[in-house]
Amino acid sequence: MVVLTVNAGSTTLKLHLVRGDASEAVEELEAADAVGHRVVHGGPRLQEPCLLDADVEAEIRRASVLAPLHNGPALEAIQRARRALPDVPHVAVFDTGFHRTLPPAASTYAIPERWREEWNVRRYGFHGISVQWAAQQLPAARLVVCHLGGGCSVTAVRDGRSVDTTMGFSPLEGVPMATRSGSVDPGALLYLLRERLLSADELERSLEHESGLAALSGGGSGDIREATTLALDVFVHRVAAAVAAMAAACGGLDVLAFTGGIGEHAADVRSRIVERVRFLGEFRVEVVTAREELVIAHETRRILGS
Repeated sequence: MVVLTVNAGSTTLKLHLVRGDASEAVEELEAADAVGHRVVHGGPRLQEPCLLDADVEAEIRRASVLAPLHNGPALEAIQRARRALPDVPHVAVFDTGFHRTLPPAASTYAIPERWREEWNVRRYGFHGISVQWAAQQLPAARLVVCHLGGGCSVTAVRDGRSVDTTMGFSPLEGVPMATRSGSVDPGALLYLLRERLLSADELERSLEHESGLAALSGGGSGDIREATTLALDVFVHRVAAAVAAMAAACGGLDVLAFTGGIGEHAADVRSRIVERVRFLGEFRVEVVTAREELVIAHETRRILGS
């Protein structure tokens, strides 16, 4: 079965034709036996990969308020692909799906019951497709995966299952990213809303597009190669702290893996992070080339029974 994988990011669209375990990047929506779509946020109801239909698309649309930079483009890509390839099955594979194994201690915020039970405010986790690929390549009892790119997260994988991760309710939580802030004291956000009279839209725009490495480097794209000393120091400090926290969730550390654009190519940043966490004891350091399209294709075939 030839699977066309559609990976819509906040600013990019990656297309691959996958035949068996081989993939080829393509520029257009080409003919295939099935189409597999990466969707960042499945919300509280969509956890497993599933066939796309009107009900599933409606659920993805409802979850767009939780990941507006990602689910919107994913829905647009789904609609384009369905128009281009109307006679083949389309499958949604969710970044949040790999983290469905998070235990309650890791997925629960200490917030009012109504928020948790009625409004589904919880920690979902993201980058699951990437982490799943890394875990498949590096079978280990206690694995920590640093997905470092435009978006960044660190995940604890115990015996192949996600047990904790730095991203939570939305892809904003956790370590600093290219233009996203990562975790910020909620009290500071309340101060900005109440005392500095920022609107919710202004606050969202600043946290999503004007923060992270870009903010600490005087603006720009947030490219790690253009980062200032302060930006690199903050990034290394926060990622190393996250690795230590994830090692605690795993009960120790056997393998520390790096993937994503920064994780794969910024050797100096990797070395600094590793040096900061050497106190954790003996562990292997591995670099994993991201191959999300192979996970998407595999899950698409599994759902279709092929």
